[in-house]
Amino acid sequence: MAEATQTHPCADVEDVPELSDGDSVSDDDKEQWQWMEEDTQQVTCLFCDRLLNSVPDTLQHCTAEHQVNLIDVIKKHNLDDYSYIKLINFIRSTKCEPSHLMGLPDGPLPWESEDFLRPVIQDDPLLQTDPEDLCGRQGTVASTCRPLEAESNHALLLRATSAEDALARSLEDLQKLKLLVQGLVLNAETGRAANLSSVAELRDDEDEAYFSSYGHYGIHEEMLKDKVRTESYRDFIYSNPEVFRDKVVLDVGCGTCILSMFAAKAGAKQVIAVDQSEIIYQAMDIVRSNKLEDKITLLKGRIEDISLPVEKVDVIISEWMGYFLLFESMLDSVLVARDLYLDDGGSVYPDLCNISLAAVGDEQKHQECIAFWDDVYGFNMSCMRKVVVPEAAVQVLNADTLISEPAVIQTIDCNKVCLSELEFASDFCLKMTKTTDCTALVGYFDVFFDKGCCNKVMFSTGPQVTKTHWKQTVFQLERPFAVQAGEELRGKITLRKNKKDPRSLLVTFELRDRKITYNVQ
Repeated sequence: MAEATQTHPCADVEDVPELSDGDSVSDDDKEQWQWMEEDTQQVTCLFCDRLLNSVPDTLQHCTAEHQVNLIDVIKKHNLDDYSYIKLINFIRSTKCEPSHLMGLPDGPLPWESEDFLRPVIQDDPLLQTDPEDLCGRQGTVASTCRPLEAESNHALLLRATSAEDALARSLEDLQKLKLLVQGLVLNAETGRAANLSSVAELRDDEDEAYFSSYGHYGIHEEMLKDKVRTESYRDFIYSNPEVFRDKVVLDVGCGTCILSMFAAKAGAKQVIAVDQSEIIYQAMDIVRSNKLEDKITLLKGRIEDISLPVEKVDVIISEWMGYFLLFESMLDSVLVARDLYLDDGGSVYPDLCNISLAAVGDEQKHQECIAFWDDVYGFNMSCMRKVVVPEAAVQVLNADTLISEPAVIQTIDCNKVCLSELEFASDFCLKMTKTTDCTALVGYFDVFFDKGCCNKVMFSTGPQVTKTHWKQTVFQLERPFAVQAGEELRGKITLRKNKKDPRSLLVTFELRDRKITYNVQ
């Protein structure tokens, strides 16, 4: 073995992870909102790599060289500011062929996804151009040079989109730094030389850190002591023996094997229990101690990587739920198992899950969490709001602080849902029950054991019922707003995975002309 060389963590600048440019809102950044003069603009063509001197030159080039009249496209599809921005980013990101763009039939447009609001090219002059100005009354190209004081709604929209993008990159940067520090600490404890040459390598080990956390007994003790959780699974399995009798059962993420042992006791012919964490070795002892080794086969590894001793299973059971239901992304593994191994006519349990939202009015909690930073021992620390607000809190909410009826924003059928559907956008409407200030939104989920069951079982993680270890997920608003009893508060929620940390979630709310992205981690 080669001798290890001790290296100072900061010895090589290239070792430090490259962070985003960070479009934080500051005095310097105000310049980015000013429209550039036509004679200084450099615009990349939408369909080739040529650089043009202005937006009008670019449009003329597209018409002459690529036979695409952008003004005709805008008019044909009656594009507003949002749709125009999506169109430009759609063309740049998909490298759309000109002939395909001009030949689009009437109907749903391929750039309708909210994903196309994110700029492909930073400070793209085409995005800084109002489509109404482009078209003009006579269809001629109007000047794109406009003073800052005459900034239109289009410019404000672009600013909001860029700010959201900057927030997402900041959250990603924070995760990079967190992984970097974790690597330093772990290497220091083991006496190994710190290897910071690639943050990507640390990200490759994220799953190992995730599974490692489940190797400690404490987390399993907490889950087993959660009576709502554990007794719901037990009651479903024991009260529906026909689902398990003489069946082959797969337990994904088996942990201590409690679900596997319930299934074996209910009459399963064979139970295959899979877990990647070190707890699998204790589970083997537990299974032997209960004389169930003839019924339960334990396998260590990711379900995506291992091979089962059978071709198909009749039942898949798993306790995969995380905060706000989808945190940890373990449902992804369950769906992989379903598509690889579940026999026709079989089922995944639990089979249905709902995600719900409600409005919260709790001025005291808002003061403790958010307004606190406005005056800290006589000092103004309100800048901290920008980093505190986007971090969703997992806590037990006082049910008395709910000020609306709950609304289901998403229903997941575990036997039908696709991986791509675990990222979604949904409109919602909350009917207010009190006249007060709305200070936060709260999210929680309900779980159903329903398919083919004579005795259906369900449980909720909401604030109105017995608390669970999942608690609730609270999204504090930076600025509360007044609501009236009977009012319908309408909004939109978008949930997606954080690309840099796919086990965490980015949750965006559009509410009362506000848009804010929260991190659930």
